[in-house]
Amino acid sequence: MAWATVVRGERFAFDDLRTLLAKANEEKSGDRLAGIAARSESERAAAKTVLADLPLAVLVDEPLLDPAHDDVSRLLARTHDAAAFAPLRSLTVGELRERLLSHDGAVDAVPPRAIVPEVAAAVAKLMSNLDLMTAARRMRRVTRCRNTMGEPGVLGIRVQPNHPADDVRGILLSTVDGLLFGCGDAVIGVNPASESVATVGAILHALGALVERWQIPTQTCCLAHVSTQLAALERGAPIDLLFQSIAGTEAANASFGVTLDLLHEGRERVLAHHRERGDAWVGDDVMYFETGQGSALSAEAHHGIDQLTCEARAYGVARAFSPFLVNSVVGFIGPEYLFDERQIVRAGLEDHFMGKLLGLPMGVDVCYTNHVAADQNSCDNLLVLLASAGCNYFMGVPCADDVMLGYQSTSFHDAAAIRALFGLTPAPEFARWLEERGIFRDGRRSASNAALRRDLLRAIERVALPGAA
Repeated sequence: MAWATVVRGERFAFDDLRTLLAKANEEKSGDRLAGIAARSESERAAAKTVLADLPLAVLVDEPLLDPAHDDVSRLLARTHDAAAFAPLRSLTVGELRERLLSHDGAVDAVPPRAIVPEVAAAVAKLMSNLDLMTAARRMRRVTRCRNTMGEPGVLGIRVQPNHPADDVRGILLSTVDGLLFGCGDAVIGVNPASESVATVGAILHALGALVERWQIPTQTCCLAHVSTQLAALERGAPIDLLFQSIAGTEAANASFGVTLDLLHEGRERVLAHHRERGDAWVGDDVMYFETGQGSALSAEAHHGIDQLTCEARAYGVARAFSPFLVNSVVGFIGPEYLFDERQIVRAGLEDHFMGKLLGLPMGVDVCYTNHVAADQNSCDNLLVLLASAGCNYFMGVPCADDVMLGYQSTSFHDAAAIRALFGLTPAPEFARWLEERGIFRDGRRSASNAALRRDLLRAIERVALPGAA
């Protein structure tokens, strides 16, 4: 089916859904690199006009990829709640936008599993930045593992204590620094420099021992490949959250060395592991996924689909596994995909909105690489916008400069500032622990406590060097 419209006397025609969705996207350097972007603002406006009148049923009934050749498409079809979608079926994309932005609570009447990723992508393309924030803020997505994330008034922070040599003591020292700022309730998550099973196991054992010794109500994770984590699990390492980067097509996931079957197997094994450990789990959400616009394009596995829509499809994959955390690493992949601050800000707001609409507990790594047209003020701007939009969690990176991955993100200080600015608190279980340990007093970070710091440093030595006194 082809669609056409006239803008200022010029006729624009769109041969298929892929073309229509790509041309309606906001300016992205990745879409230009792929050769699918709108050639002019007039063409972009024309595509948005046509898209606004498109029935949602078309986006459900006409898959962008043949399910016979793409397991992500099969998963999306299998997990779509057709009964919940029935009352929405006759709506257009523009009418869904109006419903999501209405002030009568209608956003709560849109069940996440009624929405397919292509619908989420389509409506995002019609929204302004403020629209994306307004709609997303009304969507609360609560998850539970060892604590509870996503409740109103809560902002979680992942402590990201990476070390360029995977030195356990260095990792633990950065972790303690983050804890003293009230960070770490989302997860204490390390990106290992090495994919060695022994290294991953050592990191997991050390983080697990610190959490156990101090009875910290949070989750730990080592963000190696899922197969490496499972191999470490076989050797006795404790796994709280199982991590994997994912994408929106079968071919893109294959470039990560992952299949949907492997993700399913991993989730079942970690759930069984949790039952065996018998810890004080408050829920069964055990997966942690990271995504990012441009990943399918960088793997030459986008099949002509624009990077925003590919990203939405990745969220459809994540949803099928009931994750505890999902975050878009917006800005990390480089200027070939998001050229500057404007594009990074737009992508971050789009990703957060689409994930929330699809039912996910969305966080965002507000970040940029050193060769993109952005700076730390860019991070500040997007951080404030996303906090206004109700983002579930952000990153806490020592000094905001990741010494292992070589990119710029948000710091422990930024986390404390944004919580104070918006009157937000850590996860409830974690907040109580902070008060009990004297790190917080009456909901605020307490003054420096030398005795507490000394005790934590001794705990590091005991964990990193088990024979130490």
